[in-house]
Amino acid sequence: MELNPTIADSRLQLIATARYFYQQGWMLGTAGNLSAQLPDGSFWITASGKSKGELLLNDFVRIAPDGKVEASATGGLPSAETAIHQLLYRLFPESLACYHIHSIESNLVSRLVEGDTLPLPPLEMLKGLGVCQENPCCVVPIFTNHLQVAHIAADIEQHFAVTPPQISALLIRDHGLTVWACSPETGRNYIELLDYIFRYMVVASRLSINI
Repeated sequence: MELNPTIADSRLQLIATARYFYQQGWMLGTAGNLSAQLPDGSFWITASGKSKGELLLNDFVRIAPDGKVEASATGGLPSAETAIHQLLYRLFPESLACYHIHSIESNLVSRLVEGDTLPLPPLEMLKGLGVCQENPCCVVPIFTNHLQVAHIAADIEQHFAVTPPQISALLIRDHGLTVWACSPETGRNYIELLDYIFRYMVVASRLSINI
């Protein structure tokens, strides 16, 4: 398949980001997925069953805005979470990147509360997520980890129609963290900042610190 330089560049950046996330222990095995939206509304997403520490240009599938596969160099299947990426690009069309990781802390914090929202402590790190109020009250929505990803996507769409997210992030209980952002660099920052906040919350819960 002939590569357009712009399209190839977006995949190269995804490869570098995936390798970095893999090295942090956030995408072990074949877990997690990343995507980048293109100017025509289509997006590249990691193919299913690929190690995120060893991705190649051919390990991506191009998805049309309507969800159909436009291009797959090796005939591979797109990530199982493609429906969630497609939904987030439709709801937030200014987004150019969407990342989903399986970190230990993102799973632990999803168990700190029984409800469907996780209150975040008013840490300075929230400013990097666009929360600049003094003593902010910021929450991340938590969704049930249904076996059928389409069911999760439907829950997300229904929830955001009533309660728009405060920050560009969501949790799937016992599954992981998903962020979307206006640039690949911003998406990576969001992952790092939220991982820091989640690690803080896990340590604070162990020490019985009121957050």
